[in-house]
Amino acid sequence: MNPETPVILVIGARGQVGWELLRTLAPLGRVVSADRHGGDLVLDLADPGGIVERLAPVKADMIVNAAAYTAVDKAETELDEARAVNADALAELGRLAVADGVPVLHYSTDFVFDGNSRTPYREDDATGPLNVYGETKLAGELALAASGANYLVFRTAWVYGARGPNFMLTMRRLAGEREELRVVDDQVGSPTWSRLLAEATGQIAGRLLSGVVDVAEVSGTYHLTAAGSTSWYGFARAILDAGDAQCHLTPIPSSDYPTPARRPAYSVLDNAKLERRFGIRLPHWQDSLKQCLESVA
Repeated sequence: MNPETPVILVIGARGQVGWELLRTLAPLGRVVSADRHGGDLVLDLADPGGIVERLAPVKADMIVNAAAYTAVDKAETELDEARAVNADALAELGRLAVADGVPVLHYSTDFVFDGNSRTPYREDDATGPLNVYGETKLAGELALAASGANYLVFRTAWVYGARGPNFMLTMRRLAGEREELRVVDDQVGSPTWSRLLAEATGQIAGRLLSGVVDVAEVSGTYHLTAAGSTSWYGFARAILDAGDAQCHLTPIPSSDYPTPARRPAYSVLDNAKLERRFGIRLPHWQDSLKQCLESVA
């Protein structure tokens, strides 16, 4: 590693987290962007066999993977693509990282859990995904760990931001188009702003690249979400209350909104390990939402 100008490879650079990462990681070194839709490199994780050959010339000092197959319902019928992007690609990224002796930072999901808990999930709690998306993301975590690479997996949840398809932007749009919105009120999680994810990642990446923290000593899985929790209805209520839409919002049970993929009823994550290890704690989801909405006003 060149301590003066480290090279940071960001995969999934045009996604809502990746876009933010390009900005938060820029002060740490030279950022190389890779994405299926373009960037410094065109890279499609749905073709895992070409990953190492495509990325090896970058000579990255750190790999940050923000790419994922996130179409939860479509994954039920597009299993091969979901597995390729979320699982098989992670084995290849791990292989590249081992060869170059560099760490991988990767994002996973609250959907690795079954939702039967009523207290926030810790990293060592038993997993039990209810859908293909969760299964493939868990498989990716295991593949990265099995590769022998030094890695940090950040499990996060209910990600939203000012860019890309997400719940916040959808609610704002639909509230201006409809007189009523019916939103599920019996699934509970922690809405997490993509910018804060990227900022927390930047803080951790800086410590790893500078050698202040030895990645071998901290390698493992961490939960990284906003503080507090709410239902999808509560999240929608907060979004609409911050605007001037006259749309009526109605809470409904999940049974009134059937989807191809089952969702966990409760997927709040315990972030204490991250705070103990790195001293990082994201603010309450309501405070983050206010800041995000101000940025898109």
